Order: sequence, then structure tokens, then C-alpha cells
Amino acid sequence: MVLEIIIILSIVQGITEFLPISSSAHLILVPIIFGDFQSNIAFDVSLHFGSLIAVMFYLKNDITK
Repeated sequence: MVLEIIIILSIVQGITEFLPISSSAHLILVPIIFGDFQSNIAFDVSLHFGSLIAVMFYLKNDITK
């Protein structure tokens, strides 16, 4: 069950990164919905770091200019 929640949070983080909503709110709400998942700060930071890497990869041509 934990792996499924991690996958769901990763997908939600990726989708909401480009939307004008709080990128941390869903990290609080999704575990509350599932109930038995306890997220810690290191996990939240790793999700944000993954988003940063994805954005940098997407914008790599603009970054190198």
C-alpha cells in the first residue's frame, strides 16, 4: 500500500507543479485521505527535488542559453 501512495503522490506532485496551487498542500491532504501513511520531511523534500530535476530537464535548452 505504501508504494501505491508514493506513486500517487509523485504523479500528483508532477501534475500540480505547473498549476498555480500550493505544491505542499497535496502532500498533506493525500496522506490524510489514505490514513495509514506517515510522511516525513525527507520524503517531502525528495518529491520537491524530483520536481526540480524534472523542470530543469524540461527547460534545459533555456537554462543553457
